[in-house]
Amino acid sequence: MNLPFFAMQELLSSCFPALGNSTSLSALPPHLCRTKQIYDQYQKVLGVDLWTTHYELKKLKEVNRNLRKEIRQRMGDCLNDVSFEDLQALEQEMETSVKLIRDRKYRVISNQIDTSRKKVRNVEEIHRNLLHELDAIKEDPYGLVDNGVDYDTIIGYQNGGPRIFALRLQPNHPNLHSGGGSDLTTYPLLE
Repeated sequence: MNLPFFAMQELLSSCFPALGNSTSLSALPPHLCRTKQIYDQYQKVLGVDLWTTHYELKKLKEVNRNLRKEIRQRMGDCLNDVSFEDLQALEQEMETSVKLIRDRKYRVISNQIDTSRKKVRNVEEIHRNLLHELDAIKEDPYGLVDNGVDYDTIIGYQNGGPRIFALRLQPNHPNLHSGGGSDLTTYPLLE
């Protein structure tokens, strides 16, 4: 027993005033040294209840022993002294436990599947948006489109080559006085 020195001294002097300041239990006569009496006096001096904790410990050990026995029975050990009714109850508990575990497993798997589907839908939506953006980037920014019309006939390419006519520009145009080059520009005419 590990008692603090001051508690031990006070305990011994209060239990056995004839000893005086001696702190050794071996100095006590055997007929005066009762363990329960020492514990009771110790409880009074320190103001703690040793017996309730002792009984709680005993109760917890019993619960622990029963739980270990139940675990061993569920694992298939120690079934020799189990009655038939207890075996049936144990089997029913095992089936219920398996059903609960299976339901939880299916719920977790279905949640994971739903989450994966949502992620796939989100990625597909992002992919579609990126494709639309890419198509918009590839388009001609000036809005030129081919409507399937034969533009050669409009410009004058009906019979093969273009019909080109020479036109004279006005001489007072500011760009023409810079020198060099021809003052004639050719344009294909529309018919």
